[in-house]
Amino acid sequence: MRVIGVLGGMSWESTQSYYQALNQGVNQALGGFHSAQVVMVSVDFAEIETLQQQGDWETAGQLLASAAKRIEAAGAECLLLATNTMHKVAPAIEAALQIPFIHIADATGEKCQRDGVTRVGLIGTRFTMEQDFYKARLKERFGIDVVIPNEEERGVVHQVIFDELCHGHINDVSRQRYLDIIASLRQQGAQAVILGCTEIALLIEQHHTPVVLYDTTALHANKAVAWALGD
Repeated sequence: MRVIGVLGGMSWESTQSYYQALNQGVNQALGGFHSAQVVMVSVDFAEIETLQQQGDWETAGQLLASAAKRIEAAGAECLLLATNTMHKVAPAIEAALQIPFIHIADATGEKCQRDGVTRVGLIGTRFTMEQDFYKARLKERFGIDVVIPNEEERGVVHQVIFDELCHGHINDVSRQRYLDIIASLRQQGAQAVILGCTEIALLIEQHHTPVVLYDTTALHANKAVAWALGD
C-alpha cells in the first residue's frame, strides 16, 4: 500500500470527511484492521480565505505549494488537495512536487464518462462556479458541458458554504434552497449535478433528491484509494 498525502484545512469540516473516506475505502478493500497510510498537513483556512477574497491567488499558491512539499518530505507518495476551489492553484502545487498530484476534477470527469454524462450541473463557491479552472478542465479533458446556477442562486450557494458549512452549521432551510437550485439545473438539461465544494456533501446527500449527485470528496478519495492499492 502506498502512502496518500492530504493537504487539508479548507475547511477542516470537510477534511475530516476525506480522512474517514480514505480509511473506509482501504478497509472495505482489504478488510480486517486495515486502514489507509496517510500523511496530512492542515493549513489555517483564515489565511487562505483572506487571500481568496483579495484575489491573491499567487500568494495562496505559494503557501499551499510550501505545505505540499512538507507532505512530500514526510513520505507521501501522492497528493490530494482536499478542496475544490483551491485547485485553481493546482499548477503551482504540481510544479513544486515530484510525486503525483491527483486532481479532483479528473476524478469527477472520469465518473461522468463512466456514467455517460455529457452535460452536468455544478454548484460550489463562486470561484469554482464562475471561473474556468474547473469547468474548462471538464470540457477539455472529458468533453463535458457544465451548467451553473444563475447569479442570485450562485450567491446563495456561496453564502451557505462560507457562513454555515465551513463552520459546521447544517440548516434545513439552506438544504431546501440547495435542492431547489439542483432541480433548476436539472431543468436546464443537466444529467447530474456535481457537488463542487467539499463541504456541500455535509448538507446534501443522494437520498435528498432524485437528481444524480456527484460527491467530489468521495470521488477524489476513491481515486486515491485505488491508486494507493495499485489499481
